[in-house]
Amino acid sequence: MTGREDPAAAGSDRLRVGHAEREQVIRALKDAFVQGRLTGDEFGERAGGALAARTRGELAAFTADIPADLAYRSAGPRSSLLQRHPLVWGATGFGSGVAIAFGLIMLAANVLDPAGLGNPYHPWSTMCALLALAALFAGIGMALHGAGTAADQRRARKQRPI
Repeated sequence: MTGREDPAAAGSDRLRVGHAEREQVIRALKDAFVQGRLTGDEFGERAGGALAARTRGELAAFTADIPADLAYRSAGPRSSLLQRHPLVWGATGFGSGVAIAFGLIMLAANVLDPAGLGNPYHPWSTMCALLALAALFAGIGMALHGAGTAADQRRARKQRPI
């Protein structure tokens, strides 16, 4: 029997690749270049070819002589907490902003100016009120950012090809 023995592997080589797979191969090539396994010219040629590759078979040819553990390690860093759970991050930021604002108002009203907020003879209470307002706006901004990131991720998941 000539060629490949496994028909499933041959079918897998004809599948089209996406940007993420090309970037993973380029990361592996960069790691190989940094370790001295590739020259600058080889890296340039292979990276250009990886960007032009359309199928898994074409893409695999660029890392065939690079150790598999190097390609596996360069799969990329784990996504951050904000990327994995943007709504939780936004809610935490909002809660922190509200807690800081509440604490500053209580400090201004009960410690710095027991006679009442806004007393012109005690400017620290007014400054605390302004800082509380800033903390509240920062918390709202974090919540909106988390909600926007979650919506973008949801939209991106819906647009992925199956």
